[in-house]
Amino acid sequence: MSKYDVVVIGGGAAGLSAALLLSRARRTVLVVDSGTPRNGPAGHMQGFLSRDGLPPGELLAAGRREVKGYGGEFLDTSVTDIVRCGTAGFWVLTADGQRVLARRLLVATGLRDELPDIPGLADRWARDVLHCPYCHGYEVRDMQLGVLGGAPDTVRYAQIVRQWASDVVFFAPPGMLTAVQRSELVARAIGIVEGTVQRILVEEDHLRGVEMADGRTIRRAALFVPPRFVPNNRLLLGLGCDVDEAGWPAKDSTGQTSVRGLWVAGNLANPRAQVITAAGEGSAAAIAINADLVDGDVGDAVRAFNLGF
Repeated sequence: MSKYDVVVIGGGAAGLSAALLLSRARRTVLVVDSGTPRNGPAGHMQGFLSRDGLPPGELLAAGRREVKGYGGEFLDTSVTDIVRCGTAGFWVLTADGQRVLARRLLVATGLRDELPDIPGLADRWARDVLHCPYCHGYEVRDMQLGVLGGAPDTVRYAQIVRQWASDVVFFAPPGMLTAVQRSELVARAIGIVEGTVQRILVEEDHLRGVEMADGRTIRRAALFVPPRFVPNNRLLLGLGCDVDEAGWPAKDSTGQTSVRGLWVAGNLANPRAQVITAAGEGSAAAIAINADLVDGDVGDAVRAFNLGF
């Protein structure tokens, strides 16, 4: 059995940032990571100050080196279960049969992107089928862009994508657009294609367009698709953590959940956080966790002092 001040589950930007700060605070820290980051398919990440354009894997590798430099440890596996131990501690059970004890726990397991069930779409994900214009818009600027609609708020999403190109087409399901939305799209020269998207067209390993159910072919070089965000919350639910109707954990401003001793950070706490945002939120959670541990240390010291130890 091994005992740590903090076990961090998830070794992305949020988890590594928290582990770095906690290790520098001289806490014993273990990061358990399955090696499947959400942005793994992306060739580069953008918008991270001083690291703009860096491949995501390189950022994680550098973060690991930094955490190890301060004594942080890693297990390259997944967590199968968590069991409460005392008022604020946890047993963490891993897929390779290990069991570790944590005084506090940070879960940064992120989310899953659920895409529309359109043939060819998932194969192009993070290449020329994109979800975040702030992350990828500059790289496809001035190209022929498309936006797959599906819900009323995707119209505003198309208006944001329009910032990066003058040739933008909005693919709208039949009957979705209101008169106001239609006029707003037309006013900014955003093309409207109504109908059902049949499949994505790819030539020579590049997206070339969209085929509609009625046989029309619309040439496009890249597509923006707002996916459905699904939280990776299985471990939280197993601990009885309060979640909202969509499964996102209830938390305070530092990421502390309804379960004593349990924090969340990254996309599990904030589904719209970019890499730099997730890293900052991981750091904030780490500060709160360390302060909570200090409170526990003070209480233990007072009890020992009063008992004459």
